[in-house]
Amino acid sequence: MPAEYIKKCPECGGANLLIQKDKGEAICRDCGLVIEEKMIDFGQEWREFSDEQSSKRRRTGAPMSYTKFDRGLGTDIGQKGDIYQLNAKGKNKFFRLRKWQHRISTAIERNLKLALAELKRVSSYLKLPKSVEEEAARIYTMAVQRGLVRGRSMESVVAGSLYASCRRHEVPRTLDELSEASGIDKKEVGRTYRFITRELGIRILPSNPVDYLPRFVSALKLSAETQSKAVDILNKARDAELTSGRGPTGIAAASLYVAALMNNEKRTQREVADVAGVTEVTIRNRYKELLKELDLKDKVKKKILKEAEEEEPAE
Repeated sequence: MPAEYIKKCPECGGANLLIQKDKGEAICRDCGLVIEEKMIDFGQEWREFSDEQSSKRRRTGAPMSYTKFDRGLGTDIGQKGDIYQLNAKGKNKFFRLRKWQHRISTAIERNLKLALAELKRVSSYLKLPKSVEEEAARIYTMAVQRGLVRGRSMESVVAGSLYASCRRHEVPRTLDELSEASGIDKKEVGRTYRFITRELGIRILPSNPVDYLPRFVSALKLSAETQSKAVDILNKARDAELTSGRGPTGIAAASLYVAALMNNEKRTQREVADVAGVTEVTIRNRYKELLKELDLKDKVKKKILKEAEEEEPAE
């Protein structure tokens, strides 16, 4: 048993223990009971003083990762320069082995090589964290193994997997952003995403509008007080069931627009709409609903509200 798992003496209940790692013993100082006499030391048995010594003495490689087609466990023949130190006969032998290694790879491996490279490109374009990229690669690998890619473009399945991973990790990315990054139509990305989640049994909760606020606040250069006010408005809107059946980006942008008006940090509807990726009409409709249903008209100054009304184009 590792030393960190021994908390107290089973005989007297005392916590005054003597742990001798060199002997593999744990002894109670109060009653003298030998609690453990064959402890296993899980630490390394060597010392290292430089990165070179660390790499030479380490007996394990990099951790497994779904972002690599073989999860990082495969071995490629002739990748290092050692092969060129052999004689002509030896070099020809290993060149033939390398050629046959590529030829006998399965269709799934060839698909994963291309798809995971595309996944890394889209993930880098969207600046997604490694955890999201790893989960997306896992989802795509499962889809390939179950034959869900057949009949669909590789790029659309990659985009659908990335969107599903973003939703699972609560990283706010819209279908429009996935469509722009992958070059696939927005409807196709959404259709593929729904198909993958249904076939793989992936349960994803609805998007939370609050997750989009930090991005919008940063783009509009608003204060933290405005962001906090927008979060309060969204919480009240959720309690009043105003968020159900409405797009999360639209309701988040509208709440931020109202919060900016209340804190005298005026931003036009066009500015907010461009940042959120929605239309001005959506912003206008949502903020009118918030003012009416949450009774916020009294809290918004009349002058600021009048300026917001004047901003609307005449119908």
